[in-house]
Amino acid sequence: MKNTLTAVMFLVAGLALSFAPRAHADKADKAKKATGAILVPAADVKWTDVPNMAGVQTFTVEGDPSKGPSHFLIKFAAGFAAPLHHHTANHYVTVVSGTVTLAVDGKEQKLPAGSFFSFSDKTKHTTSCAAGAECVLSIDARGKWDVVMEGDKTAKK
Repeated sequence: MKNTLTAVMFLVAGLALSFAPRAHADKADKAKKATGAILVPAADVKWTDVPNMAGVQTFTVEGDPSKGPSHFLIKFAAGFAAPLHHHTANHYVTVVSGTVTLAVDGKEQKLPAGSFFSFSDKTKHTTSCAAGAECVLSIDARGKWDVVMEGDKTAKK
């Protein structure tokens, strides 16, 4: 039951990312076109709660994750865990804070702040955030962002 609830909640996170407010990203896109730069002080980061997913928030920096390539931040509460899934888009990730544990092919790897990882070709994995501190990830998605739970043949957008 707990695994099913976690799976449903993780799917909702992927769906919510698609509908996250674009106000800041639109402003950043305009600023980049006008000046060639995007500068966002930490105090100006406006996190958006992911509906029905306590402890998960997003912040779109550039682009629109629901439509194509984008850069965004995602924050997981300490202790967060996502079941086996994959993403259609290749993506490149830097751990900004916290310690993320990824499991690929049943082998776990702990990645503290400053670590990097990437997934391509729909790599199946689990994701969790260690207890004690939230995890913030900076994601460079090379296509439309989705979360596809293993056993589900339909991408969740």
